[in-house]
Amino acid sequence: MQDPDIYLIDNGSLRPSSTFGLRRLAAILSERTGRKIEPVSLLHSHKISADELGGEPATILKRRLRVAIAKGKREFLLLPLFLGPSRAISEYIPEVLATVKPEGEELDVFVADPVCGSRVDRPDKRLAEILRDHVLSASVQENGASISVALVDHGTPAPEVNRLRNAVAADLGILLRDRSISVTAASMERREGVEYAFNEPLLENLNSGIAGMTQILVVAMFFLLPGRHAGDGGDVAKICEELVSRRVFSNVRTTSLIAEHPLLLEILSDRLEAANRC
Repeated sequence: MQDPDIYLIDNGSLRPSSTFGLRRLAAILSERTGRKIEPVSLLHSHKISADELGGEPATILKRRLRVAIAKGKREFLLLPLFLGPSRAISEYIPEVLATVKPEGEELDVFVADPVCGSRVDRPDKRLAEILRDHVLSASVQENGASISVALVDHGTPAPEVNRLRNAVAADLGILLRDRSISVTAASMERREGVEYAFNEPLLENLNSGIAGMTQILVVAMFFLLPGRHAGDGGDVAKICEELVSRRVFSNVRTTSLIAEHPLLLEILSDRLEAANRC
């Protein structure tokens, strides 16, 4: 049996910074594990000009699999760079595999657990530890102003992914309890309809509840890589600017992203090791 091709897979973005972040993680993880791990996106990244990516074009899963299969490869290990069991994993990846599978043959594809692990209601505690470190780095008090934390994700149509966010927010609240910092789980956005109300509250609707604009809000970014939503000039940053301009909070600070913390590489190494044992 051949060793499988190993792909570190993110959702993909049209922003070069996201592809560079994925490449950095794959390179460090390859060095750390002694295995060749390729950065591959599910969507979008192949549309970025190679000139914006140091001359090396990005690729997406469907294209990469077709190239590998044409060369005779049949074994693949997919390592999701997803916080939880996104529908991109549960629905889109199987669709891709069905379109590339050679007629009359089978592919041996193993999809490792996402970053949170196998249980969304009891996620890997290291996620909360990463967020705690980022929050504490961003939450220097000014003139005695009180600080609160909003753990913010994109918002999701999948209830299980929302449960993950809430579980990590609860874990983070425990880690910050001795500092008297409260933690609220919130979404950047949500789909219309009562069936998606579990994403509430939205970040844009948070309120300090303190007269005189004395409260500082620290937005704990429950995002892995920069892109249209996270990072400089992203949607979350714009919402934060509006909260200050509307005088809801005196100051809103966003934390670093999860991929910027070394513990993420430890988590990914563990997910890869567990997959290799299966």
